[in-house]
Amino acid sequence: MTKILIFTFIWWLVGNPFLAIIIFLVILYALDRRFVGIFPSLGKPLKRMRSISRLRQQISLSPHDVSSKRELARLLMERKKYREAAALLEEVLAYSEDSAEFWADFGEAAIGLGDLQEGEQRMLKALQLNDRVKYGQPYLKLAAAFKAKDSAKAIKYAEQFRRIQSSSSEAYYLLGTVYHALSQKNEARAAFTESITVYRLLPKYKKRQERGWALRSFFKRLTL
Repeated sequence: MTKILIFTFIWWLVGNPFLAIIIFLVILYALDRRFVGIFPSLGKPLKRMRSISRLRQQISLSPHDVSSKRELARLLMERKKYREAAALLEEVLAYSEDSAEFWADFGEAAIGLGDLQEGEQRMLKALQLNDRVKYGQPYLKLAAAFKAKDSAKAIKYAEQFRRIQSSSSEAYYLLGTVYHALSQKNEARAAFTESITVYRLLPKYKKRQERGWALRSFFKRLTL
């Protein structure tokens, strides 16, 4: 009701329904980015493209720059360019054997290319080197990767992530989606409820980061 009133007011103010729709959507997006965080950032892709361009130039000038290649690979994976990222990581493998972060990225590239078995092995190697690498994110990525292929593994990895990040709404949300995919509605509802509860107990500085997952959990729970 409030949104309708706001839109009506904007329409009355500008006198054009199409312009009013554009202004309303801009306001809605700005409010989401400031207080919620469900909509994607419009500025992030542009910033990422600039960084990719800068790193490509740096590597062309210094072909043996390991850190630049690894950073470029991470940015490329954000754009789902897993093949190019995997090739870059292959080039620096000999220099990164003892890096848990490297193996986590290498595993993500393999999963992105559809090789779940190799990706799992690489990520488990990362976790063996440091079980809290990237704050346990490899567990979360493995849970998401296996959700449609091996539900038991997906639940196991989501639970392992939850043990590391017990204050993460995202972890409980993912756990809920896994249970929901298995038609275990009671377990799914409990996980979504816990996601919301965790969010409410978070300090203010962390709520901005987790708010989107809590809202997703809220709407998911309504459908059960």
